[in-house]
Amino acid sequence: MTSMARHAVMLLGGGVITEIAPLSGGDISELWRVGLEDNRRFVIKTGPTPIIEADMLRALQKAGAPTPKVLAADAQLLVMEFLPHHDALSSCWADLGRVLRRLHDHPQPARYGWEKDFSFGELAIPNGWHDDWAIFWRNCRLLVHLSYLPAKLARRLEKLASTLPDRLPRKPFPALLHGDLWSGNVLAESGRITGLIDPACCVGDASAEFAMLTLFARPNRDFWESYGGPPAGYGETIFIYRLWPALVHFRLFGGSYHAMVSALLDNLGV
Repeated sequence: MTSMARHAVMLLGGGVITEIAPLSGGDISELWRVGLEDNRRFVIKTGPTPIIEADMLRALQKAGAPTPKVLAADAQLLVMEFLPHHDALSSCWADLGRVLRRLHDHPQPARYGWEKDFSFGELAIPNGWHDDWAIFWRNCRLLVHLSYLPAKLARRLEKLASTLPDRLPRKPFPALLHGDLWSGNVLAESGRITGLIDPACCVGDASAEFAMLTLFARPNRDFWESYGGPPAGYGETIFIYRLWPALVHFRLFGGSYHAMVSALLDNLGV
């Protein structure tokens, strides 16, 4: 990692390294805090698509969400501002609701998806722009996993996918979504959100934002009140949207997530 730190310093124009420390939270990529003699501190992150991730962070920031400032990015690594984050998400649910409301309300062109493909490690996330949200979710978030599933599970997923144009909104309000919003990707300090990190952005139905968040956590009343209540159609679509992170976890971390995928399909009646 010393060589990566030196590379980051070169991208920033030079400096003397005094500290290199690993940061927690990197299941797929490596994260390190680097300190320089002139008291600058920053974070470096490895991964397959640093430039695309940098663009996503800038898009979130432009839409009013707190994110670490992108200091540099190239094909090898992403260099970001270091943000304080000593608090748990449970201490600032209300502020997260306000942050997401502002993000989702920021005007976007009437199209769905994202300009460039992305990835979680070696797991590809296809994107591209679509005129129909339900078709984007069907093709780019569900059907891409078929060949990696056991046959029975694949048949059930394919059956569900065939019904998505009737289950999901075709042209919802185009909201900019963080896309991988779980507690580990929300930095908090002194009762407020200091940064959203590790995005997997797309433009689409706001209800999809809460798939990951509600898969592993339970936002409280303060969160929903500050957000303005669950989005229209949330109750009918959330199990469909939760399938994507469940399928991603199945492929990345193994068969222990088989039961989660199967239970979601049960809830959807397929």
